[in-house]
Amino acid sequence: MSTKQGILSLAIFTILIACTNHSKSGSEMTSNSISIAAVDENLGLTRVGKTLTFRLYAPSAQWMNLVVFKNHDDKNGHHTPMTKKTNGVWELNLPESAAMKFYGYESSGQKGKIIADPYSRAVVRQNNYQYPTKTVVLPIDDFDWEDDNFTRVSLGDMVILEAHLRDMTVHPSSGARQAGSYLGFSEVAQKGGLNHLKDMGYNAVEFLPLQEFGNIEIDFKNPELGIYNDWNPYENNHWGYMTSFFFAPEIYYGSDGVNEREAWVGQDGRAVREMKEMVKILHSEDISVIMDVVYNHVSQYDENPFKQLDKAYYFKLNEDGDYRSHSGCGNDFKTESPMARKMIIESLVYWMEEYHIDGFRFDLATMIDLETVDAITAATRAVNPDVVLIGEPWGGGGYNPAELADHGWASWNDHFRNSIKGRNPRADDSGFIFGKLWDGNNTEHYKKLMRGYLQSEGGHYLEPIQSVNYLESHDDYTLGDFVRLALGLVEEHAVVNREQVAKLSLEEIRIHKFAALNLLVSQGPVMISQGQSWGRAKVIANSIGTDPAAGQLDHNSYEKDDETNWLNWDEKALNQELVDYYRGLIAIRAQYAEIRNVTTGFRSFIDGSNELAFGVRIQEEHNILVLLNASATAASEFDLSEGIWTILADGKSADTAGIDKLRDSVLVPSLSGMILIQSQAGNSH
Repeated sequence: MSTKQGILSLAIFTILIACTNHSKSGSEMTSNSISIAAVDENLGLTRVGKTLTFRLYAPSAQWMNLVVFKNHDDKNGHHTPMTKKTNGVWELNLPESAAMKFYGYESSGQKGKIIADPYSRAVVRQNNYQYPTKTVVLPIDDFDWEDDNFTRVSLGDMVILEAHLRDMTVHPSSGARQAGSYLGFSEVAQKGGLNHLKDMGYNAVEFLPLQEFGNIEIDFKNPELGIYNDWNPYENNHWGYMTSFFFAPEIYYGSDGVNEREAWVGQDGRAVREMKEMVKILHSEDISVIMDVVYNHVSQYDENPFKQLDKAYYFKLNEDGDYRSHSGCGNDFKTESPMARKMIIESLVYWMEEYHIDGFRFDLATMIDLETVDAITAATRAVNPDVVLIGEPWGGGGYNPAELADHGWASWNDHFRNSIKGRNPRADDSGFIFGKLWDGNNTEHYKKLMRGYLQSEGGHYLEPIQSVNYLESHDDYTLGDFVRLALGLVEEHAVVNREQVAKLSLEEIRIHKFAALNLLVSQGPVMISQGQSWGRAKVIANSIGTDPAAGQLDHNSYEKDDETNWLNWDEKALNQELVDYYRGLIAIRAQYAEIRNVTTGFRSFIDGSNELAFGVRIQEEHNILVLLNASATAASEFDLSEGIWTILADGKSADTAGIDKLRDSVLVPSLSGMILIQSQAGNSH
């Protein structure tokens, strides 16, 4: 597919660059003010026949050299001056040669430093926190997608698994031969990766960041460095929310990926082909691929190209000219700058056209300006009208799910999460699954949650498809650990061993099943986090040997590339009863379109016999009744309309074939629920 196809023209954006008070670190702009239009031409490396064209936007630079290298670890390369155009783009045309394997730029503002191309499609990097980087000159792309394209699965029909690519296969229990890699994820003979998605019935996977990021962070407690790191003894960033290159796949997940300090990784750009192969295989199984992307900030510790090219243009600065950090990540990207906006849009379109990505989840989406939000929507929907756009509706002190909905995006519904499980695992802050009406709400609030939490009813969304309902994500405690803490089975900061908590008690299983039922009957797309279906624990594994919190439950495991995060697939079998329940509910949701229907006003409600019980009536081709009883002490009786009803799910099991039949009325036990379907003439449900 052509990278030009569907790219939103940005020529309409006109900007006034104020070139005053720019820091000499990363900028040479003078006090002149220049009115220009955003550049509407291809940046980075393009090729026509045997001619390679290099373009870089850097209007403040006085001169610019292209530096070409034959070997990835060469310290010196061949310098060729570039020509500056009137639009601020530096350009150079060269014939392709065997000696041209890697390149970078040298700018007048960063003399003696090699700046990798911010539009790099692949990079080679040396493993230290500064990450010396060169751009890889890739061969002509001959990847055979065959007839693969976007999955066309509607967001409303999705049951999404949020997954960290490496975590899903790197533990020895997965059995993957190429553990922790793109290719390993799609291996057949293993317990993890793709096989787990197929086993459970997920039809979408939302990967934590796959764009090239800074895995290695600054040295721990090194007083000689400009930043004193006293918070991350692991010196890692495992989750990936520190993007370095927005067009390049993460090389650590390639088959040559290593994390050894000072090693060079990514020499031949193989991660490009291997990631495409993984997406193609996932699509062959009708599984949509959603990428978690970070455009509100960039990598903090490495020599990020945007920082070196023009600090003041691409970043929000304080009065002293230092990076503002409302994101909490060391810098805030200025998404409203037209060339920043152009990069964001073109990178998203690139991932869609070149990698067949079906959608995106935007980290700290509140920090992306709304003009850019609208431009993203227009550009991505021009490529795929069914593209998935999900925002994390907070960040930088803001909170805007309703605003994102007004602009056509879905978002993570944290009100659903908090109302169902609670915000914190304490008695005064727990939710529905523990027998509480969270935050002073009543059952009317829970009914609104079960029909899309609409703005017309005081909620966030214009339509139910915008409410991504979930109970666990990579952030904070896992649902399993939340339940352990809320029930008092483990005290906060208590030291446990993994075997002690991995096997769930009957009480834990009961609450987990009630949570799963609430989630999988909700109206709107559903997201389930990796390991949630067996109540996994994140016990700090202490792979560095010096973590004072070793053995505690971890609520922020971003830095740990170890068994704290890696999925132990033996634990899935350890809690098979809960796994089977999730699998059964997912199958019921897949079989009955009524449950997935995201039409406004489609659901109605009945009341139970106590204040914590209600029913959801869903009727189209089938008459379905969902009964929920959050009372911790009392069963709830529900009257049924005439006819015979089949129990598809109760507090113990879930099965599309049905569990039992009943009529007239039903008694739902405490902290439990049911899914019933009314038998029809000629239908043996």
